[in-house]
Parts: sequence; C-alpha cells; structure tokens
Amino acid sequence: MQVQNTQKKTPVTLLALSIGLALSGTALAQDAGTNPTDLDTVTVTGYRASVEKALDIKRGEAGVVDAIVAEDIGKFPDLNLAESLQRIPGVVITREAGEGRNISVRGLGPDFTRVRINGMEALTTVGAGDQSGGTNRGRGFDFNVFASDLFSQLLVRKTASADVEEGSLGATVDLRTARPFDYDGFTFAASGQAGYNAMAEKADPRMAALISNTFADGTFGALLSVAYSERQAREEGSNTGRWANGPSNGGFSATSPFAAARSADVYHPRFPRYVQMEHEQKRLGVTGTLQWKPSDATEFSLDALYSKIDATRDEHYIEAISFSRNRDSATGALRRPDRDGKPSMIVKNGVIENNALVYGEFDNVDIRSENRHDEWSTEFKQLSLNGQHRFGDDFTLSGKIGISRSKHENPVQTTVIMDKYDVDNYSYDYRGNSRFPTLNYGIDPTNPAGWELAEIRLRPQYVDNDFDTGQLDFNWNISPGFRLKGGVLAKDYTFKTTELRRASELAVPNFADGTKIVPVDMTAQAGLKGINGSPSNWVVPDLNAIADQFDIYSNSGIFAVAPRANNVRSVEEKDRGAYLMGEFSTELGSLPLSGNVGVRYVRTKQSSTGLSTLATGTVATTENRTYNDTLPSFNLVAEVSPDFLIRLGAAKVMSRPGLGSLTPGATVAVAGGARTISSGNPDLEPIRATNVDLGFEWYFAEGAMAGIGLFYKDIESFVQTTREVRPYSDSGLPASLLIGTGASPTDDFTYSRPVNTPGGELHGVEANYTQPFTFLPGKWSNLGVQLNYTWVESQIQYLNAAGQPVMKTDLTGLSKSSWNATLFYEGKVFSGRVSATNRDDYLTQAPGTETGFNLDGYHGMTGTTVLDASIRYTISDQLELSLEGINLTNEASDEWVYSPATGRLPLQYTETGRQFLLGVRYKF
Repeated sequence: MQVQNTQKKTPVTLLALSIGLALSGTALAQDAGTNPTDLDTVTVTGYRASVEKALDIKRGEAGVVDAIVAEDIGKFPDLNLAESLQRIPGVVITREAGEGRNISVRGLGPDFTRVRINGMEALTTVGAGDQSGGTNRGRGFDFNVFASDLFSQLLVRKTASADVEEGSLGATVDLRTARPFDYDGFTFAASGQAGYNAMAEKADPRMAALISNTFADGTFGALLSVAYSERQAREEGSNTGRWANGPSNGGFSATSPFAAARSADVYHPRFPRYVQMEHEQKRLGVTGTLQWKPSDATEFSLDALYSKIDATRDEHYIEAISFSRNRDSATGALRRPDRDGKPSMIVKNGVIENNALVYGEFDNVDIRSENRHDEWSTEFKQLSLNGQHRFGDDFTLSGKIGISRSKHENPVQTTVIMDKYDVDNYSYDYRGNSRFPTLNYGIDPTNPAGWELAEIRLRPQYVDNDFDTGQLDFNWNISPGFRLKGGVLAKDYTFKTTELRRASELAVPNFADGTKIVPVDMTAQAGLKGINGSPSNWVVPDLNAIADQFDIYSNSGIFAVAPRANNVRSVEEKDRGAYLMGEFSTELGSLPLSGNVGVRYVRTKQSSTGLSTLATGTVATTENRTYNDTLPSFNLVAEVSPDFLIRLGAAKVMSRPGLGSLTPGATVAVAGGARTISSGNPDLEPIRATNVDLGFEWYFAEGAMAGIGLFYKDIESFVQTTREVRPYSDSGLPASLLIGTGASPTDDFTYSRPVNTPGGELHGVEANYTQPFTFLPGKWSNLGVQLNYTWVESQIQYLNAAGQPVMKTDLTGLSKSSWNATLFYEGKVFSGRVSATNRDDYLTQAPGTETGFNLDGYHGMTGTTVLDASIRYTISDQLELSLEGINLTNEASDEWVYSPATGRLPLQYTETGRQFLLGVRYKF
C-alpha cells in the first residue's frame, strides 16, 4: 500500500534506534581475506599526516593498492566517500544532485567495482530522477548513503589476489570504520558544520561525534560514532529527451509548409523543456564496535554499522509532449480530435543546421505541465562477528560470519500532469546557447486557467539487496620466507525489486464543476532561480491540493495500486569459493623479491525470477543455472633499492552480469514521452578478463613518492544492451499492457535486450607524484603537493539489435584522461588545501537510441573540472574552526547525443551550484 509520509521519524528517534542497534551489533577485524594493513594508533593530525599514512599502506602491499586515511579522529578529508575516492589515480565519479554517487576505476563503471565494508561485501542503492537513471537496480554501489565521518580508511585494490573474493574487473574498494583498539584509552571527538548551497539558497546542519575507550588493561574496548546531516539542493537546466527524425511517431502533418522537417535525415528534440528539481536529504549513520583480546593469541570483534538516508525530491516541467507521441491506434484513429500527437502538428517555419531542426514554429502542439513528488529512503544495516586465534608461533585460524541488509523504499512517487491541446504559435530556438534554449509555448506559461487534468501517476517501488556471509581462513608460516594461506567462503546474495502502479494512469476524476479543468486554486507557480531560462517561470498543478481533493493515496477505487507485472523480479546467487595462496619473500642474487601466487575457485548458483508475457496472460518464470570460475593470480615486488620498487601483477578476473540483465521476461515502461520495452537474459555469461599490471614507485623522501603504473586488461567477453526504436505493435506483446499508460500500439518504443558479445582490450597508464616541501625554508616548508594523471583507452565492438557490428569505440563511462591536483599547507595554526579534479568526456550509451543515431552515433557526457578548497584554524590542541567550499566552479552535468551527420546535440544539462560549510571541531 502506498502512503504519503507526512509524519516522519525524528532524527532523535532514529538515533536512539541506531544506538541500540550499534550496541548490540558487530565489529570487524581487518579487511577480510587479504593481507591486512593494520592502522597504528590513530594520532595523525592534518592532511599531510593522512597523505603519509596512505603512502605507507601503498608501499607495504604486495599488489597495486591506493589508500585514503582519516586526517584525525573522525575527520575524513572529504564530506562524501565518492569525492574522497576520486583523489585516487584512475578513479572518477558520477554525481546525483551535485553529490558524489558512483565511482568508475580505470575506465570500468560502477557495476565492475565491488565494495566491502569492514571486509564483507555489501551493496546499497538509492533513488534518483529519471534523467539520472532512476532507482538503482544494478550492482553499482551508491556511496552517498554514508557519511564519510563514519570511516577511518579507504583502500582501492586494483590488482587481484587469491585471498580477495572474486567479482571485480575494475577494483575492490575496502571501507573501514574506526575501532577502539585504534586509540589509546579514552577518546572523544565531535564536530558541527553549517552548510549553505548557493543554488538552493538554504543552510543545513551537519554534525558528528565519536567516543571510544579501552578497559581491563587494554584487553576490552568499546566505540560508538554517530553522524547526522541535512542537505537541501536545487538542480536546474534543460532537457530535450533525445532527438528524433521527421518520420518518427507518425511524422509531422503532410500539410506542413516547412516540409523539410518531415525528412528522415532531419532531427528535432522529442520534448524540449526546462528542468527544475528540489532535493532534501537527511542522513544518519551510526557505528558501534566491541573488541576483546583475552590473550596475545586470541582476538574477537563485534561490529555494527547502521545508515539511513531519507529524501524528498520535487520536479517541475513544462514541455511540448506531442513531439514524442503518435495517433491512438494502428488504424490511425484519433485519440481525440484535439490531441492527436505529432501527426497533427504543422511545421510552419524552421532552421536546419547540420541536419538538426534547431529552430521551429509549430501549430497544433500539445503542451504539458508536470509536478512530480518523490519520498524515498535507503536503510543499511551490517552485523558481523570476527575471531582469530594463533596456535603457537606459526599457525593462525580466523573466521567471520555476518549479514548486510540494504532496503530502498520509494513509497511515494507521484506525478500529476495537466495538458493544453492544439496550441498554435509554439516555437523553440536552440541556435544561441543550445543548453539554454528559448521556448515559446504560444500561451502565457504562467497563466493557471484552462489546463486539463490528464494523468495521475502513482508508482511506488522497492529494492532490497541482502548478503549473508561466512568465511574461514588459515595462515601458516611454513618458513621464514614462505607463508601459506587458504580458506573457504560461502556467500548468499538476494536482490528483489517491486513496483506498483494504478490500473490506468489516464483515469482521472472530474472536479466539482463536472469537468477535468484544473481549478486555478489547485495550481502553483514554478521557476528557475539559479540559471536564466526562457521561460523562467511556469504554472504546474498543485500536487498536494489535488492529492487531498481526490484522496489519491487511499489505495482504493481508481487509485488502488497493484504490483506492476513488468517490474517485479528477483535474483538469488549462492557463491561458494575456496582459495590457496603462497606468500614469499626471497632474494634473486642481491635483489629482494616478495609477493604472492595463488588460485581461487568459485561456483555460482543463480536463480532469476521475472514475469513473462504469454498469449494466455502473464506468468512468473524462474530460470536456474550454475557456472564455475578458476582464477589464478600473481603479484611480485622487486626492491631494486630501499626506496625504489617494481611491481608486477597478473590475474584472471570475472564480474557477474548486471542484475537487470538477468531477469526473464520483458518490462514495458511509459513515462511521458519516454517509452521503453526491456527484456532480460538470464543465461548471460559473466564478464571475464585477464589483467596485467606493471608499476614503478620511488619513495625518494619522507612522505614523498613518484610512480608510474601500466595496466592492461584483455576483456574476453562482455555484456551489451542492444537498442532500437520501432512501434510497440512490432513487439509481439499484447496491447493490453498499454492500458492506462497513455501510449498506443503505433507509438515508437525503445527496445533493449542484453547479450553476450566479444570483448576487447583496455590499457592505460597512471602517473602519481606526492611531495611535502620540507626542503623549503621557514613556513614554505609547510606546503605540499599531490598530483596524479590517468590515461585509459579501450576498443569494444558494439552491436545493433540484430547482433550486427555497428561501431567500435570506448567503453561507456570511460574518460580517456583524468587528473587530480592538490596543493596543501599544514601549519601549527593555519592549514588548508585546494584541490582540482578533472575527467575527460565519456560515453553513456553506444550506439545511440533513435534512428539516425543507432548505427554510428552515441550518447556522452562533457568532461568536468571541479575545484574544492578548505581552510582550518587551530585554536588549541582540542578546538579547531574550518571553512570549506565545494564545486567552486559550479560545474554542470552536460549530456549530449552525437552522430556524424549532426555533431553533438544537447540531451540534458543541469547545474547544482556551489556549496560552503563553516564548522567547529573539538577533540579530547
């Protein structure tokens, strides 16, 4: 049942529940299954100490590993985990509402990166607007669920080893929370900040605290940390909904004076509009840890992590919807004489540049105003028990058992739509700044009179990701130069998603006057504040007033919601693995060598359930399969001199197919002008590759390093989603699935289906330079710099819907070049840093969707350079003030579509503004 959340739990209530969970929950040993990197007693203060600690970790690992370490107790370098990770060579991020959400490593997207929290794999997902991909139903980890204050260390493992479980082509990211044995005795730290978003013009609180102590001569410890924040953001821009050719959706009227617009090689925006979104988030995080060391040989840890993000999002649009819809049926009958879509539109005049209709004047245009409201939350819980015991001096046995639960709920996803039909003198103009078009609706867009209620959409949806993990490992020191490790792992993973819909979203009641004309007092005004658009203000339906008028959340009558047959699915995986690995340390002549060599075997039992559409109706279908992988790996470190290392690594790796790709059956979705049919393929093979790494690292001074790394990935197999646009009537699916969606069988739909395809090669280079300027005189010696650069290239053969090769180009999500630069100053009283992060343009889809873009075209994002800065003033050893600025260049999200015939055309463009935070921090 869908219920609008008008009385949310207070942060105090959530905090009380979370502390109860933490005190009864679990703690962890080091990142499981790998050669752990212990934190020394955490007394680091300042960014320079954080950098030095990270270099120590990197230097001591057998593989290629990068790290980020807390600057001080409960103080991470960035407010967001993804934004911290982007400082690491080869890591780039994507953002949602201006905040880091996902990461890509060495050109491989979020689905190719596994995340472990305190050594145990986890997955948590959030919701987003349709233009940001909507609710995450994939394997990509959404980092914005967590406050960075909860963590003390991040590791990015770019090379594989047998003791790290499988599933990653890009990297394994280890997130580590603080533990009481990290500190000496009683420890307390607290911080508070006030944040201000320049676009939203709103201020929000952010606070965190950590308390820890050890007892019984240091054999028992307890720790509790809490982080709470609120965030209000505003996102503004424009959207075209892709570009379609003249004949699409039945074509423009044959009576159009500007006949060139009807040509198959002339393209127009599908629903040109401005975008205005308002985001509000409340994020709570709690960690609780108990550690017990009854003897030097035995240690147990019990740890809990709890996080919850509550969010609302309001989206307001005004658009010309008839560009993207056809007549009502295959017979050509009218929907209604005044809403016959594109075939009734008359193109009076236009300008064509590079085959794009960048300016047009139209009659008989249907104008749509939308107001969408989302309420969603993601709750994450992880509980884990770890223990290890050393039998004598040479043999250690360790074990772990734990669970993680991620529950995403979007109980309110409501859109109220009102239309005006057959409007004359509509025009759009993309000839100036194509990201800020001039849209003339032929009417006063702020006039609330005469709009007809057209649709009420209720689309609550839910996503669960659960892990149950058990692991047993041994570590046997056979001789001074050789250690044997081995273990077994059992991991059960379950993914479930459900979406509910009304029987007909077009079924809307009449108002008190017996018509569907929206009363003026049930409308509201929306508009742009941070950018200049034309128009900058427009009328929208008052969603709350209409919801109250018709009791749309009653779950009864025409507003009853039921599971949407096309979007109820699940995947279960039972992974059973074992590994054996030898760690060695020897000399080749006078050259010290160390490293590891091993093999990992894993068996995956997969069960996928979805709904299939048959001639007799819709039935649940479950398909089972099993596949095995044997994954050898090798890492070698040659110590050419005490300060110069050469690393060589090679491994076979695998990544399981995306969750949405494994679903049996087909999904039909209609959201305004966006019409899609997506089918799954439960028989997809995993994506497999062979990785080789070669690195050179020179630790030429204390806290300094210069390095270069070469990497090569032979991706043996890949999974691609083929797409094409054609009428729904060609799908073979029953027309009954369109009832209540507002779409007709003659409308064009985007068909997509995942298939296994040949892979390709990916190779690149990372350069890294870090140095504190201790050689400079006086206060200049407090300066330091971090620089890194990554170049990646790949070639993947892309296919069309018929399985034919159409283009060979980069992986989606791959920026060929990216760099980071940080200048920092660490004095006794003042400290600060300025950081710039850049990523090059990258593809988001290949080939494109629409006819004319689906052979040699693609979708892509413009690269960004984000500038952040912070300064801190130390009043005493306990008290510190801070000022931070994020996204000081107000970088935009700018997506486009490309074909050789048109060049780049705008798809969607938004800005989120600059963020400033003023804070105070106390530690004891």
